[in-house]
Amino acid sequence: MTTVDVKQVVAKHIVSPKGFTAAGMHCGVKHKKKDLALLFSEVPASVAGVFTTNAIKAAPVIVTKETIYDSRTLQAVVLNSGNANACTGKQGLADAKQMQQLVADKFMIPANTVGVCSTGVIGQHLPMEPIIKGIQEIELGDSVEHGVHFAEALLTTDTVMKNTAYTVMIDNKEVTIAGTAKGSGMIEPNMATMLGVITTDAKIDSDTLQTLLAAATNVTFNAITVDGDTSTNDTVLALANGLAGNESLTPEHADWDAFKEAFRLVSQDLAKMIAKDGEGATKLIETTVIGAATNEEAIKIAKTVVGSPLVKTAVFGNDANWGRILAAVGYSGCAIDPTNVFIKIGDEAVVDGGEPLDFSEAYLLEYLKQPEIKIVVDLHVGEGQGKAWGCDLTYDYVQINATYRS
Repeated sequence: MTTVDVKQVVAKHIVSPKGFTAAGMHCGVKHKKKDLALLFSEVPASVAGVFTTNAIKAAPVIVTKETIYDSRTLQAVVLNSGNANACTGKQGLADAKQMQQLVADKFMIPANTVGVCSTGVIGQHLPMEPIIKGIQEIELGDSVEHGVHFAEALLTTDTVMKNTAYTVMIDNKEVTIAGTAKGSGMIEPNMATMLGVITTDAKIDSDTLQTLLAAATNVTFNAITVDGDTSTNDTVLALANGLAGNESLTPEHADWDAFKEAFRLVSQDLAKMIAKDGEGATKLIETTVIGAATNEEAIKIAKTVVGSPLVKTAVFGNDANWGRILAAVGYSGCAIDPTNVFIKIGDEAVVDGGEPLDFSEAYLLEYLKQPEIKIVVDLHVGEGQGKAWGCDLTYDYVQINATYRS
């Protein structure tokens, strides 16, 4: 089997791949913090997108989805935070399209090569005057600082920026894949309350990129949960401008597995950062399920465990209450045999064959105080395996969401 050599970039940011520039600034949607971001590719890029499954879709989601399915290319993406432009009717659609046209005019490119994303409070019209001024004035660059400002401008209740990048050799040429995301609360993907942008200088057509993004999303962005709410604005866009100079990538390409793995790692890094930065969270919870009937069922069970409010509160309270884990496995709706279930928290086995084991309460008390908690469930019913990520549920989550508009 060929070894896949994927390397993480040290100074990782959205403009790490060749040919991309970006910026972020404060324009006035928020009181003080950065709230407008712009990404540009010097050549039209192949594009793929995945969007919220909520039947109520924000105006920018509707506009961007139609845009990429129509043009199959993007050259720019404009994003704002602080206002979701969701549930805003005809005016919201007009505002999203105006943002799109303003960027098109700025770079003298077709409007149907510009994506639009928004995040923030639902049900309020965009303050277009500062956004118009911001789009006209924002200045792009390809430095680390520009990448940082882009990431900062996406944040709402996030406490940290979410950036990652990897390089991989394709046709003996260095290809870079980078990603930036925001997301902290209202996270129950298929999709989550998140915006994500992935850039790469690889050459790959839009159809192949769409298949790749959908597959990566299923095991990364769709395998995280914070609070079980599905947002109206969730969008992940992937842009590939081909400036690395490789031959066009397909599943038949000799280096496909390396590119696919690097792309998955970018998606997984961002997904885990979102889960870890859940509103009020103090811990990342990773659940691995093996021995499931299928990979899909393994992910569903893992996500049920990390999404259980009782599991989440037990982790917050450093309580090794494995019964809550077993109960979540049981109500997942997947094929299980209760007499064959094995559960491990950290390095301590707590259940085997569906029966309790003697374990060290002292060890688990200390283990559960760590910032990252790992749970393993072995069902012994098949070969399926999968992972999901979530976070603990804290007092601060209630406080943040009780006062979100104030």
